[in-house]
Amino acid sequence: MAEYKYPSSTKGGARTRILLALIGITVNVLLAFVMGKLGMPMFLDTVGTITVAVVGGLFPGIFTAVMTNAICGIFNQNAIYFGFLNAIVAIFTAWYVRKFPFKRIKYILIYIASVAFTSATVSTVINWNLLDGAQIAKNTDPTTVFASSIGGNLFLAYYLYTILRNILDKGISAVIAWILLKIIPESVKQKYERGNWKQKPLSSEELSDLKQWGKGTAHSMGNRTTSIVISTSLLLIAVTGWIGFGLYFNNTKQEKTIEALNVLKLSADVIDPARINDYIAAGEGAEGYAETEAILRKIKSHSQSVETLFFVKFEKDAGRRIFNLDGDGVEIIPAKLEYDEDFREHLPQFLAGENIEPLEHGSINHWTRSIFYPIKDDNGHVACYGVADVSITNMQSYLKSFSIKAFFILLGFFILVIAHNLWVTNVTMVYPIRSMAKCVDNFANLGYEQEQLDKNVRSIRALHIETKDEVEQLYNSICTMTLNLSEQMRDLRRLSDTTARMQDGLIITMADMVENRDSDTGAHIQKTAAYVKIIVEGLQKKGYYAEKIDAKFISDVIRSAPLHDIGKINIPDAVLNKPGKLTDEEFEIIKTHTTSGKKIMEDAISTVMGENYLKEARNMAAYHHERWDGKGYPDGLHGEVIPLSARIMAVADVFDALTSPRVYKPAFDLDKALSIINEGSGTQFDPKCVEVFMDNLPEVKVILKKYNRDL
Repeated sequence: MAEYKYPSSTKGGARTRILLALIGITVNVLLAFVMGKLGMPMFLDTVGTITVAVVGGLFPGIFTAVMTNAICGIFNQNAIYFGFLNAIVAIFTAWYVRKFPFKRIKYILIYIASVAFTSATVSTVINWNLLDGAQIAKNTDPTTVFASSIGGNLFLAYYLYTILRNILDKGISAVIAWILLKIIPESVKQKYERGNWKQKPLSSEELSDLKQWGKGTAHSMGNRTTSIVISTSLLLIAVTGWIGFGLYFNNTKQEKTIEALNVLKLSADVIDPARINDYIAAGEGAEGYAETEAILRKIKSHSQSVETLFFVKFEKDAGRRIFNLDGDGVEIIPAKLEYDEDFREHLPQFLAGENIEPLEHGSINHWTRSIFYPIKDDNGHVACYGVADVSITNMQSYLKSFSIKAFFILLGFFILVIAHNLWVTNVTMVYPIRSMAKCVDNFANLGYEQEQLDKNVRSIRALHIETKDEVEQLYNSICTMTLNLSEQMRDLRRLSDTTARMQDGLIITMADMVENRDSDTGAHIQKTAAYVKIIVEGLQKKGYYAEKIDAKFISDVIRSAPLHDIGKINIPDAVLNKPGKLTDEEFEIIKTHTTSGKKIMEDAISTVMGENYLKEARNMAAYHHERWDGKGYPDGLHGEVIPLSARIMAVADVFDALTSPRVYKPAFDLDKALSIINEGSGTQFDPKCVEVFMDNLPEVKVILKKYNRDL
């Protein structure tokens, strides 16, 4: 068996793409850094992105765009939010240059306008609503000039200014990229293009054809893996965001709680527990009350976390608020605090002077935590509790801002992940497997002719798949299998041809044995076979009996023609070679050569497992003396009920009998013979067989001249 192993093609495809992207990232970062240091109103951070997207394709372009912004975030903290925007520029560039190559100024200008307008619109919205765009607009001279000229609309002025900046920025970037593309040799471009593939690169037409061929697939491998990656990425982003927000929330809560406890501890050092009852009895008029309250206010004012600070003595019926530190000074001290139902379940702990865990209440939009600290006298009894309320207000607003910023930061990387997955899936699985499947499908649908088999073998070997994984192993196995199949079919055809020649030789030998017993039928089998060939091929050319006549039928009929008189082997010599007119009894004996021939052929068919060409030999042997009008023998068949091969043989057999000398008659001249054949059309013969026979008289005459020297 032959074994196929294709030669390795271009190596280091991944390395060339990485190198190209690194060069593009370096160019972008350096230009952005220089522009920032010079205070220029543009970034030029898409020069490398555009160039890489044109030369290297979609994924290297997106990688260059996203990583550029990630690195630029080191010296420009807002750059990280725009990675997705540059990724969109890379996607648009890769698509645009394949539709409209950078060869005409018109297409370059359309590209610049499209990219500039899109970038300006998206960046304006993000800057204005998420970052410090409004503040920048107020402090930028061009923006204020625009605003004054259009009626003071600062946002619109900022938008127009951003559009102009992007036209300048993207215009210069596109021109530089165009110059670089002119400088880069075609061989280098082709190298990078080849590096994107794990097989022979496919043209856009071939990709379209491959996509069209795969439309019958219920679930595309590319779509399935992409869906998995998208859903997994979204889940990971959601989980990561939620965990990050939760950690922030818990850390903030813990920090505020610790700060509140410190405030309460400082306050406990200020308050004299022995005077709590005096404060409750006399209120603000108690001795030392005002001084203590002033110190407590100062302690509270130094805290950024504590919103409410008060001190209360819990009694069975109600609480007694001792100090009012809310700053309004309206509440009368001491104030009576009524207990709600939720608080009453904790009241026994307060009355017993226990340490109380912080209590939480509120929603995500305004969360509050109350921290309790017992203030004890010299005997260890709790005189009152210090209560500090801390809160994280506007958490909903923070969560929204956090989510939007995280979304824009992760969106660029998300696009990068999806692009990488699509690229890897397509070039390492989808395209190679689909290409192999299409080639294998051709083996089943385009036939097993040797020329087609060899063409299919060449087509699959030309794929040059080199994924370095199981797909490549499958490809090598398919190459070996198809090559072996082609060679096996070639060997089988040689054997079949040899066997067919042997069979044809045996057929001719058998026919010659019969013919040699008949002294009057010289070269009869050769001539009738030649006439049969003329008629059957003529029927095919005219489209007659198209449902029946194909290449195999023609071959079977021509090969079987010499056996049409095989039944004469059972006719006695005295009858077969009688020089005079046959009696009725003798004619009946002669007629039996049709039934005898049928039986001989059927026995042969059963022996060789029903070869088709012998079935046509049986039909011709049995029915070549049937007539179109049903007056023939042995069964009196008529019209198209008579097998087609027998109808063809009837014309050939009678014409040869008319134009050949017999012991009981001389040979008729050609015109007489043709006249008789014409007269039999529609009565003795199939009219279509007679028609094509007459249409091909030049070929008929060649046969006559070859075997009948006197005509």
